[in-house]
Amino acid sequence: MSFALPVAFAVFVWWFSTGLVLWLDGLPRTTFGLNRLLSSLLALFAFAGIAHAAQQTGAAAAYCGFVCALLVWGWHELSFLTGWVTGPRRHAASAEAGGWRRFVQALQAILWHELGILGSGIAIAWLSWGQPNQVAAATFAVLWLMRISAKLNVFLGVRNLSVELLPAHLAYLGSYFRCRPMNALFPWAVLIACGVTVLIVRAALQAPAGSAEQVGAMLVSTLLILAIVEHALLVLPVDATGLWRWALRDRTPPQAALLAAPVLPASAIESDDKLLHAR
Repeated sequence: MSFALPVAFAVFVWWFSTGLVLWLDGLPRTTFGLNRLLSSLLALFAFAGIAHAAQQTGAAAAYCGFVCALLVWGWHELSFLTGWVTGPRRHAASAEAGGWRRFVQALQAILWHELGILGSGIAIAWLSWGQPNQVAAATFAVLWLMRISAKLNVFLGVRNLSVELLPAHLAYLGSYFRCRPMNALFPWAVLIACGVTVLIVRAALQAPAGSAEQVGAMLVSTLLILAIVEHALLVLPVDATGLWRWALRDRTPPQAALLAAPVLPASAIESDDKLLHAR
């Protein structure tokens, strides 16, 4: 039970919170203002919870830090998907853009969102600095780093783009995606994530049963494993959105033309591959 409970808790919270954000984003736009207000208040309470939990050493504090970090992350996801905090570029990529130009345009489309996450990450690190409970900081770091990896992989090209998750008002983001079987970054991202997972699970096995250290390590490692699974769904021939059909069933599908991922010429693909190697 010392292993099963945090694993089951992390899986449920990940699944339900993701679906909840997608469901809220699929509601009429007249509800966005209230949703943003409520989620902002929850995020403020979550920061206070992180500050309190960071000073505690019990298993309950590990759960608290984990949930509070997810609440802050959920605020960023909802603010992005509702079109509140995105970036200075709010239209599709240039048809002829490739390489660095396409990368800069893609970054401009999500810049304010990324800077907001950076600010929250710094705030959580400051609230947790020198404290015995680092679960919130570790949770937010896993979410952040694995989401950056997912965004880069979608930009460089994967099989399943999940463009149906984009609301109509963000359909232009589909122009920055690329449909390819795989890209050169993908296996390295998964390999590194798997290595870090092994280290965290090893720490959980060495910690006293039921201790805050073990609970925290299991929560964070489970979240990382789920992120690895999400990465795998990017390239496997399966429906990557099936787990959240309940959250998407009432959503009006965006125009297919706006969501179509561009199939660029070989020269543009080679340009992006050179960009990856240069980085």
